[in-house]
Amino acid sequence: MKSLSQRSDISPFVVMDVMQAAAEREAHGKIVWHLEVGQPGTSAPAPVIEALKIALPQQTLGYTVAAGLSALRENISQHYADFYGISVPAENIIVTPGSSAAFILAFLSGFDKGARVAVPVPGYPCYRNILLALDLIPVDIHVTAETDYLITARHLRDLTEPVDGIIVSSPNNPTGTMYDAAVLDELAVYCDSNAITLISDEIYHGITFGTKATSARQYTEKAIVVNSFSKYFSMTGWRIGWMIVPDNWLRTVERLIQNLFIATSTLSQVGAIHAFKAYQLMDEYVSGYQQKRDILYAALKECGLHNITYPQGAFYIYADVSHLTHDSVAFCKQLLEETGVAITPGVDFDPYNGHKFIRFSFAADLATITSASEILISWFSRR
Repeated sequence: MKSLSQRSDISPFVVMDVMQAAAEREAHGKIVWHLEVGQPGTSAPAPVIEALKIALPQQTLGYTVAAGLSALRENISQHYADFYGISVPAENIIVTPGSSAAFILAFLSGFDKGARVAVPVPGYPCYRNILLALDLIPVDIHVTAETDYLITARHLRDLTEPVDGIIVSSPNNPTGTMYDAAVLDELAVYCDSNAITLISDEIYHGITFGTKATSARQYTEKAIVVNSFSKYFSMTGWRIGWMIVPDNWLRTVERLIQNLFIATSTLSQVGAIHAFKAYQLMDEYVSGYQQKRDILYAALKECGLHNITYPQGAFYIYADVSHLTHDSVAFCKQLLEETGVAITPGVDFDPYNGHKFIRFSFAADLATITSASEILISWFSRR
């Protein structure tokens, strides 16, 4: 039998493996406190669900056009006017099967085989893995607390070999840190001036604590902006996102969608049209995340974890556990087996130093975060 392709030999998305181990534990009747996955513990907005109750018996829900329902694209356009005070034509918005598909489309549209794309380390692992699967070269930019774990223009200026593209995220996964407006502006200007394709992952926009996130679109119309209904709108399993692309990208992205995906789920699109009616409820969810952040952050300090991020957005805390282990995979496995608390090893986000780090998610419901915090304090006190 012929061997599998080299491009398919990518690392697993480790958090999904943790989820599998947690599911197996639950299948045996054991309780699990889910602090591993970035999945809101809240339901989709009520207007979304109500819209589908009406649509299901009345519509065939066949294919939409590749770029998505015009009503949804118009509503997303209005979202940018309402949320950021900027004008984004609906024609430049493409609806995608989740943000993951948007990254595939962006990478295929913007880069030829062998192109070099800067990615943050630590950072979301699927950036690297998708790039590798497409025969592109991830260029690791090691980021630290000095720059809030974010890539800056200085990082790009310091490279010995130029890059063709860069992926940034704010709020960031796994640290919860955010770009200052001036820093993002400087980065956008640098990319425009040096023919670097800027891809901005804004999937956690809306989930911020005290400071509103700024979009790369506020500083340049050349950036590729990726967002989704998964996090702020609490619709992870609906697999629906969007991307904003420049005029000269439109037909290329459309052709790729036609051939790779045909279109995004019609059911999800019909529902998502109504998501923007629920800002008030979504902001209540965000207040809940802030409360859970404070509970978990205080608990981790009590656990003796002092080198941890204080998230400005998203729902993650990244913690240095080098004083306890240099094997974060085994550490997380032991924690799950002994307590039922599921967390993610840092190797998912950093192939160099992630063996000394772990990530906690406070996306689950308040009861889960409260109970898990108490369990963690007890468990760490015995180590």
